[in-house]
Amino acid sequence: MPYRAPLSEFRFLLDQVVGFQQVAETARFSDATAETVDAVLSEAGKLAETVLAPVNRSGDKHPARLENGVVRTSPGFAEAYRALASGGWVAVSSSQDYGGMGLPITLSTAINDMFSGACLSLQLNPLLTQGQIEALEHHASDEIKQTYLPKLISGEWSGTMNLTEPQAGSDVGALRAKAVPNDDGSYAISGQKIYITWGDNDFAPNIVHLVLARLPDAAEGTAGISLFVVPKFLPDADGKPGLRNSLSVVSLEHKLGIHGSPTCVMQYDGAKGWLVGAPHKGMSAMFTMMNNARLGVGIQGVGVAEAAYQQALDYALNRQQGRTADPDQPTIIGHADVRRMLATMKAQVHSARAIGLSCAVAIDMATATGSPEWKARAALLTPIAKAYGSDVGVAVASEGVQIHGGMGFIEETGAAQFLRDIRITPIYEGTNGIQAMDLVGRKMADGGDAAFRLIGEIEAGAKSAREALPDLAGDVWSAAESLREATEALLAQGMTDRFAGAVPYLRAFALVLGAHFHLRSAMADPARIKLARVAIKRLLPDAGGLMAQMREGSDDLFALSAEDLAA
Repeated sequence: MPYRAPLSEFRFLLDQVVGFQQVAETARFSDATAETVDAVLSEAGKLAETVLAPVNRSGDKHPARLENGVVRTSPGFAEAYRALASGGWVAVSSSQDYGGMGLPITLSTAINDMFSGACLSLQLNPLLTQGQIEALEHHASDEIKQTYLPKLISGEWSGTMNLTEPQAGSDVGALRAKAVPNDDGSYAISGQKIYITWGDNDFAPNIVHLVLARLPDAAEGTAGISLFVVPKFLPDADGKPGLRNSLSVVSLEHKLGIHGSPTCVMQYDGAKGWLVGAPHKGMSAMFTMMNNARLGVGIQGVGVAEAAYQQALDYALNRQQGRTADPDQPTIIGHADVRRMLATMKAQVHSARAIGLSCAVAIDMATATGSPEWKARAALLTPIAKAYGSDVGVAVASEGVQIHGGMGFIEETGAAQFLRDIRITPIYEGTNGIQAMDLVGRKMADGGDAAFRLIGEIEAGAKSAREALPDLAGDVWSAAESLREATEALLAQGMTDRFAGAVPYLRAFALVLGAHFHLRSAMADPARIKLARVAIKRLLPDAGGLMAQMREGSDDLFALSAEDLAA
């Protein structure tokens, strides 16, 4: 069935739930009026429905391929990308100084949600470009900015990030790529990078790579890594693509999903590049890009979950099978278990979307005000938004296959594509285990202050809802108080014990946050009380068991030896 952009959902969440109005009231984002927001979302929704969604199956059936060193993209992708770029959709939040719209990240997040639901494989291209733009805006020299930002922001050129090497995956500090100074101030970059999303294409006249490499005097580990901008074609005096650089695509990976998105093995053989930021400080610059992308990946999960839910709902409304409990619903949506799956899916999508948009609002408020508390809120929510959003994407897509029954396992329905495509999101841009470790480690370095402030807001919201919705509000308050106690217990643990319980802790935090946003939704619109009841009565109780897991520490895990596990 055709993808439908959930515009009313975005409008409701922005207006009633995640506090976007405070962003629009800042001087920095005063142009984000209600009329502008509505127009931007409406036009993005049309593009998602009419341009991106129609090429989604094409990307799956006709994957990108490598021919004589050139990547040939899936049928329709070039035309769809050009429509996206010509409309200014690549970088609506980028600096107006270089051609961007300067709109809030919150709007970009909503747009990425729709584009991901329409065609994840193609949406990955502008997502990587957005991250590169963010890194260059914050860390590059004026000369690099003037050369590359207008082309990237307009979508004329596309961007990538090059971190991973065969021996250096999550352990980025093990990378071996080298950067040797040239006489003209540039550097000769050599080495191989793997898993490079959209490392090449046949529709952008130039591809700009951000590459991590080591200078000759670099220390070992992440402290010795520098960041370089390395274009496929060297810009000439007029800023146009000139001589071909010494880099190439060695091969494309054969993947479980996102077939339309070429995942490249890149080879650099003395390719000319320019330093971005200070020497040996490449990780801080790259983290600017990665943090942008981490929220984007969480929202990819939400977008695909939305698409999978829409298709599963449509199937359930039309498929007749067996006698149902509801005589007015002769199709399978009348079965209690199918209704349970659909209700759970819808509740999860709402929770994950609200968390992602709330994270974006915090980022925008930090940008607009410089407030340390908003910065801490954005930092705290980023790993939660990434991990929970991507986990929800996988869970909802899997449930969508289940609702289709045997036809879900048959490729012609398209239900399986959602599951295959979204399965990568808990892995890339930092695995969800690493996100959880980041949450209980670096994000708790403030003694839990940011977490406790957020928990306090959840409790205050529950108290204010007690008169109208006493049973739901009581459950949310109790869960938040349990989360407060669990956070105190977490802070008393050693780091190995924290890491052992990091994933369940993050998941518990997300469930409490999701219940909080459902409660706010129900208070704003009584029609949403029924869905809030599903989230609070059926999803939220899992948080208690997850917090119990967190408290167990690591002793029982390490009590099992490698031999025990292999027995």
